[in-house]
Amino acid sequence: MRKPQGRAEDPGALLGSACTPQPSNRRAPATTGLEIQYPLNSGSCTHKADSRVSYCQEMATVNDSRLLQQPSQKDAADQNFDYMFKLLIIGNSSVGKTSFLFRYADDSFTPAFVSTVGIDFKVKTVFRNNKRIKLQIWDTAGQERYRTITTAYYRGAMGFLLMYDVTNQDSFSAVQDWATQIKTYSWDNAQVILVGNKCDLEDDRLIPTEDSQRLADELGFQFFETSAKDNINVKQVFERLVDVICEKMNETVEGDGGPLTSLKDSNLQDSSMEGHSSCAC
Repeated sequence: MRKPQGRAEDPGALLGSACTPQPSNRRAPATTGLEIQYPLNSGSCTHKADSRVSYCQEMATVNDSRLLQQPSQKDAADQNFDYMFKLLIIGNSSVGKTSFLFRYADDSFTPAFVSTVGIDFKVKTVFRNNKRIKLQIWDTAGQERYRTITTAYYRGAMGFLLMYDVTNQDSFSAVQDWATQIKTYSWDNAQVILVGNKCDLEDDRLIPTEDSQRLADELGFQFFETSAKDNINVKQVFERLVDVICEKMNETVEGDGGPLTSLKDSNLQDSSMEGHSSCAC
């Protein structure tokens, strides 16, 4: 049977790649600083001659990092637990919330910074007080334009990590506003720990530890200084938050303890909305 004229035999030839240069016998000129146009199946792709990484390679790197952010399938699907705690990490943009979560959940750290879009989460199962506890940890965007989205996730959260950057005065000044949002949008017994991140940058510190401790005492929060980069107090912060929630649960087990009385029946209802990012500490 005759093949239709003008149709490519290889389906891949029809798809092509918007950023992959077609094979060419011409060599790129050695002169740096010049833009080189490569013919493509659709459109064209512009590269700098002195660039070491093409746009396509950069996008592949971003996509790879996003794949790493998906919650562990084993933890997410595991239904063998006694309680499930919903935790939120909040604070200004670029204070290191995503890096902090990655250090705890995956024991990994990357210096790359990409702002969280909306909200993302990870799941981790821990053993505390002879109980198997599944932690659903939400990483929220710090920018004002995402505030309406992120505050919707405050409901039902048992614990918050309110984070600021010890080298950034604005992030510390915003702690009071974040604390007000917790009181406004979360349930009354939600537990909060104030976290001063990036304590490894001692030479750049702008917020004295004493000022942070004083503010934490005024707000009724516990306080830790941490470093996602050097893995300082990361695990301890989460363990302390879980312990405080368990203590509150024991106090309210006889009465109406809000979300804490029905944790076993909780599910990942909010998991349909995810943002993806990588945020440097």
